[in-house]
Amino acid sequence: MLAAKLLLLVGNRWSTPFSLRNARRLVRTHAFRLAALYFLVFAASVLGVLLFVYWTSASFIEQQTEATLDAEITGLAEQYAQRGLSGLIQIVAARSAGDRGDAMIYLVTDPNGNPLAGNISAWPSGVPVHSTALSFTLDRKVNGQVEVHRANGRLFHIPGGFRLLVGRDISDAVAFRRQVRSTLLWAGLIALGVGVVGGTIMSRNLLRRVEQVNRTSERVMAGNLSDRVPLQGTSDEFDQLAVNLNRMLDQIERLMTSMREVTDDVAHDLKTPLSRLRTRLERALVELPERSSQNEAIRAAIDETDRLLATFNALLSIAELESGARKNQREPLDLDEVARSAAELYEPVADEKGFGLALATEPGVKILGERHLLSQALANLLDNALKYAEGAAIEISVFRRDGKAVLEVADHGPGISEADREAVFDRFVRLEPSRTTPGNGLGLSLVRAIVRQYDGTVELHDNHPGLRVRFEFAALPA
Repeated sequence: MLAAKLLLLVGNRWSTPFSLRNARRLVRTHAFRLAALYFLVFAASVLGVLLFVYWTSASFIEQQTEATLDAEITGLAEQYAQRGLSGLIQIVAARSAGDRGDAMIYLVTDPNGNPLAGNISAWPSGVPVHSTALSFTLDRKVNGQVEVHRANGRLFHIPGGFRLLVGRDISDAVAFRRQVRSTLLWAGLIALGVGVVGGTIMSRNLLRRVEQVNRTSERVMAGNLSDRVPLQGTSDEFDQLAVNLNRMLDQIERLMTSMREVTDDVAHDLKTPLSRLRTRLERALVELPERSSQNEAIRAAIDETDRLLATFNALLSIAELESGARKNQREPLDLDEVARSAAELYEPVADEKGFGLALATEPGVKILGERHLLSQALANLLDNALKYAEGAAIEISVFRRDGKAVLEVADHGPGISEADREAVFDRFVRLEPSRTTPGNGLGLSLVRAIVRQYDGTVELHDNHPGLRVRFEFAALPA
């Protein structure tokens, strides 16, 4: 009970729900193995100490009893040698008179076993008359009730068939050993309970420090490069590890920031000249006659300029979103309405390319977001589906799951292998080695930036066959 209460107190101290999944995870950790080793060593030490204490106590009591009996039988034998049988009987009678309180037992019998002196009325039943060391039981009256007590004794043979029995009631010693066993057992259980609590605290402390590093690493991998491992101020190995990791993250953040700033600056600086170039090309196109060779060349140049402008616009949009500049522009947004608007917009294009566009939405699924940005993210996914899937159906789904608002777009194209599903969210990444298909590799980067803008997640899954893209947001109460 005490160990259970201590464990309950530890659980309340940490106030962490310890589910079966967490328990399995804890068992597989190095911290748990260290704690288990600590507990085994502690338990073996406690068990050894308790066994030694019990053995020493029991051995001391037995030795004391044996020494008392040996001394008593030796003294009475000397008295017999000096004073004879009559003198021995007188001494035994004197020692047996009254209640001495030392639990000693005396009995002198004649050759027929009749008692001549002593404080017991007859020779104990079942006790041999030829052994030197004896062990027997006696009926003793205690507080008006008859109790069976154990006793040890020594037998001294007197010439002529007379016998002297000297014994000692060991019921108190037996009770003392029983009490020692009970006390040591409870002490062992308490010690083991303290060991379990100590091991649990040690493993949880160690695991908590490791979990801080793991959680920080997960947030950094999710794109939050400004996150750092917290320090405890203890200057121990974990603090030193945290300092080194934070320095490494500082360097990575500086490099990534520099790279993004260069990319964003290039996009910003080239956007204006490209816009001017496009305007001049359009003016030149107006001044040229229709269907001339220069006319076709200028149109091709305008198309290429539009693609470059789209690339730079996407880069600038990603930079703006990642900086959090539009994070406060939120309003209640119905995902069903967003999905229906996108389906209506892309339905003619889908029909023209031989796609079926299916819509399965649950009404009343709302989030905090910006309609324009979320529509743009959904449009990018539909563009990709129409570009890479080979016919069949494209499904748009909206539903609630586990308190989350979910928006999915699924197609039946070639899909994306599991090894590439994280890489495709990086800028300019395209899975087509030849890069002949129109595009700039920024579509999914922009999608992820938009979803993260509103604290959502985007995941890619296999649609068997095809690709299923899933957005998850915190849902507003229905």
